[in-house]
Amino acid sequence: MDAVFRALADPSRRRLLDRLRDHDGQTLRELCAGLDMARQSVSKHLAALEGAGLVTTVRRGREKLHYLNAVPINAIAERWISRFDRGRVTALADLKRALEQSPMDSKTFVYTTYIATTPERLWQALTEPAFTERYWGVAFESDWTTGAPLVWKQGGATMSDPEQVVLVSDPYRQLAYTWHTFTEQWARAVDIAEEVRAELAVERRSTVTFDLEPQGRQVKLTVTQDFDPEGILHGMCSQGWPPILSSLKTLLETGEPLPAN
Repeated sequence: MDAVFRALADPSRRRLLDRLRDHDGQTLRELCAGLDMARQSVSKHLAALEGAGLVTTVRRGREKLHYLNAVPINAIAERWISRFDRGRVTALADLKRALEQSPMDSKTFVYTTYIATTPERLWQALTEPAFTERYWGVAFESDWTTGAPLVWKQGGATMSDPEQVVLVSDPYRQLAYTWHTFTEQWARAVDIAEEVRAELAVERRSTVTFDLEPQGRQVKLTVTQDFDPEGILHGMCSQGWPPILSSLKTLLETGEPLPAN
C-alpha cells in the first residue's frame, strides 16, 4: 500500500485518475490533451499509477488504453477506513465512491487483481467446473481449445449456442470466449424479468478475456469484457465482476470462497 499512497499524494496523478473516472479507456495522447504537462511527464505519472495498481492497461492494436482500477482503493477502505468515525474520513470516502463509479460512457469493463497463486492453478480455477461453481455459481463445459463450443450451466439452466465459443486458449497466459446466450430457462433460474432478458438477448454478443501475468509469487489477472455499446449488459456485469473475482482470489489464497450473500 505504500506505493498507492505515494501515487495518490501527487495532485497531477489524482487529476489523471479523475480523467479516467470521467472517461475510461484513454490513450496517452488523449490523456495529454488539455493538460499543462509534457507528454513525458504524463507517461511517468501513468507508470507510477500502473505500478501502484491504480491504473491498468490493455493493448488494442498499436494503441495502449488506460483504465482506472479501484482494487487498491478498496483494499485501503477494508483495512483502515471502517475503524474511524465517518466525519474524519469524508474526503477519503468521497474518493472511494468516485473511483468505484462505473463510467457511463464506457462500454468496456477492465478489472485487475493480484492473486497469490500460480498461473497453472489460476487457469484451472477459470476452466474447471468444480472451481467455477464454488466462487461463481456457474459450471462451464468445454475442451478449451480455440473454436470449441462453450456451455454455461447456472441454477439448473443451460446456455449454449453455435456462436458461444472459445476465441483464444493459450494455457496459463490468456483465455477468451464469447457469450451470452440468454435463454428463458436461465432467466427463470436467476430471477431475471422476461422483459430484461429479451432486451439482453438482442444485444451484440460480448467477449470476455482473461490475461494471466506471473509476477513473483503472485499472478496479475486482468479481466476485460467488451459490450454492445447500445445495450444494458455493461451496467449489470460491472457490478457483478468485482464480487466474483474477489471470491476467486479468496478461494485460491485461503481454500474457501467468500460467503454467498
